[in-house]
Amino acid sequence: MSNLTTQAPLSNLQLELLKLYGSGVSDEDLAAINGLIVNYFAKKAQDSADKIWDEKKYSNDLMDEWLKADLRE
Repeated sequence: MSNLTTQAPLSNLQLELLKLYGSGVSDEDLAAINGLIVNYFAKKAQDSADKIWDEKKYSNDLMDEWLKADLRE
């Protein structure tokens, strides 16, 4: 009996990266591309956090209060 595993299809991002890497990318370009991807997702996360901050009307004073609070009660 054969051992078959089901693998999810590749995402659209994975397919695009395979096309790019198939053309031969230097190590320098690969590092730069990885940096772009990291920065893109970091900005997306920051934008999401900023949106929540604004919606909940958080402030630096509130963050200072949270830092000083004893939350182990």
